Amino acid sequence: MIQYNKMIFELSKKDRVGYSLPESAFNHYSLSELGNDYLRVEEPNLPEVSELDVLRHFTNISNKNFGIENGFYPLGSCTMKYNPKINEEIAGLRGFRRLHPLQPVSTVQGALKVYYELQRILSEISGLYEFTLNSYAGAHGELVGLMIIKQYHESRQDFKRNKIIIPDSAHGTNPASVVVCGMEVIEIASNKRGRVSLQSLKEAVEGRDDIAGMMLTNPNTLGIFEDDICEITKVIHEAGGKMYYDGANLNALLGKVRPGDMGFDVMHINLHKTFSTPHGGGGPGSGPVGVTEELEKFLPNPRIKKMDNHYFIEENGDAIGRISSFYGNYLVALRAYVYLLTLGKENLKLVGPYATLNANYIKNALKTAYQLPIDGNCMHEVVFNGLINKDNDIKTLDIAKRLLDYGMHAPTVYFPLLFPQAIMIEPTETESLQTLDEFINIMHKIAIEAKEDPDKLKDAPTKTPIRRTDEVFAAKEMIFSYKDYLAYREERDQ
Repeated sequence: MIQYNKMIFELSKKDRVGYSLPESAFNHYSLSELGNDYLRVEEPNLPEVSELDVLRHFTNISNKNFGIENGFYPLGSCTMKYNPKINEEIAGLRGFRRLHPLQPVSTVQGALKVYYELQRILSEISGLYEFTLNSYAGAHGELVGLMIIKQYHESRQDFKRNKIIIPDSAHGTNPASVVVCGMEVIEIASNKRGRVSLQSLKEAVEGRDDIAGMMLTNPNTLGIFEDDICEITKVIHEAGGKMYYDGANLNALLGKVRPGDMGFDVMHINLHKTFSTPHGGGGPGSGPVGVTEELEKFLPNPRIKKMDNHYFIEENGDAIGRISSFYGNYLVALRAYVYLLTLGKENLKLVGPYATLNANYIKNALKTAYQLPIDGNCMHEVVFNGLINKDNDIKTLDIAKRLLDYGMHAPTVYFPLLFPQAIMIEPTETESLQTLDEFINIMHKIAIEAKEDPDKLKDAPTKTPIRRTDEVFAAKEMIFSYKDYLAYREERDQ
């Protein structure tokens, strides 16, 4: 039987043809006219397979993938919520799919209206003055936001401000974005409550005149609300810095709290998390950036504006420049727009409370079996530190792998780095009580297995297409192409 979990090259048979093109009507043009710089020296190394083999190969591979439509996907800090099908139906309409960014403005008034109105909705939700939709992802949005903060200080001839304060619970992209932006990180510790230590923050800024700002998400990566947030923003503003809100956890606040009201000056929003557009699998993403009125002129070009019911594109001389080819990922923005209009104001207010309710339900149901390093009410996600019973040396990775055998995706593991056996669970607001109860029951079964039959966990997974991989080898000996695979196979067989 043909194994369709092989690489497509392994199914290849010499001279097998899957598709052929008719002879070109333009064969009077000679390839030699292109010149040697543009001609291949060797034939491309492509698989020779039939159309049916290709169809079966990729269909079988896709059936092995796990997604939100297959089962529960409680990936912490990522908000893997359900993407309503109406979003996809609207984004799939030919009139939207066939737009081109170089069309005359008069022919894309509807598309520009979507951009403009989405910017207005995001401003209302966030409490910030204006948005750009040009950035392609959350990390891209972070970079844009930091560039705006940097441009603000430089416009005031304050060139020495190049330090960004980041708590030790921050997402890993935060310090990376700071470095890419040409600034430096000052890390501050969390307190015993899992929140920013005000004392450490005050010590970090005391007597300094080089603080550009602070990056913070609220609730933080532990799923805990920073209840000193107004004092935190006050400390940074008095030090001459700007507050940046990492919007990764905004899902927890929808309908209840606005970052702008907490004192944030800049933020990015992940449309592919909070506003229910596809997440994972390499994209596409979208990370709109919002700012206060003071910083609005620094937003990147081009800008979508409205005058007398007409939408137009504007360039601003004070902007940080262009950060994308055109206007960001339009169809992702369209999906978010549909999602927001479908929910409406009255139902958007339920997102944060339901997400918080679900996370607290899981927390209270599992804390008798899993170590809870910081108790008290969480928000959209909860972080455990492995099993309470550690007699059999069961690690968080073993728990995650065993969960796969029960048909559920594993939560985020070993993050945040504050706890050595971290398990971060985010149920989102779209999961039912029945699904949560099933997950809770399975997690308790795993805790019992860890005590009575630990090898079940150490051998897991046993029901997935492949068993547990050598992750160190996979990281060090990456195979990116068929040529890499052939080299690996030749070395292995020697």
